[in-house]
Amino acid sequence: MAEPQQDAPQGAEDATMVRIGQAIMLHRGGDREEARNRFAALWAETDPGVDLFHRCTIAHYMADTQDEPADELVWDLRALAAADALEGDEVSWGEHQLAVRSLYPSLHLNIAAGHAKLGDQSAARSALERARDKLDALPADAYGEGIRAAIERLEKRLADGAGSPGTTADGPGGGGDHLP
Repeated sequence: MAEPQQDAPQGAEDATMVRIGQAIMLHRGGDREEARNRFAALWAETDPGVDLFHRCTIAHYMADTQDEPADELVWDLRALAAADALEGDEVSWGEHQLAVRSLYPSLHLNIAAGHAKLGDQSAARSALERARDKLDALPADAYGEGIRAAIERLEKRLADGAGSPGTTADGPGGGGDHLP
């Protein structure tokens, strides 16, 4: 009897994650264009029906490399779509379940920040509400506290009327506008 086919051999999966990590390091090192090129190549190489965890991760970080807020939001929405597809009953998430669940608050926060940058306060508030609804999946560590704090900052800015085009989750012009 044949074994069921796996998503990818362990070595291939590790190689993809290594390449994603290398692109993240390029971006964090200031080479936004090369990071964007590598994420685009990874996106093209991954199978949308099989590599959902990789595609979620790629899209999540590809959003950070975009020059235009509308393009950034498109990639954030792609990351969320891949995460949602992973959560479907027909998909086996395996070891990625905890990682994806803890990523949801950040995905929704980034979408909220994208809508705020584009001046859509209503959509930003809705996405922030979804981010808050997923906070119980976050660990009580520095990452979780960072996401919680960023949600509060963006909520305050929106309440103060400061969420407008050109601003980020951490204020005008950015810096920490996109959290992992």
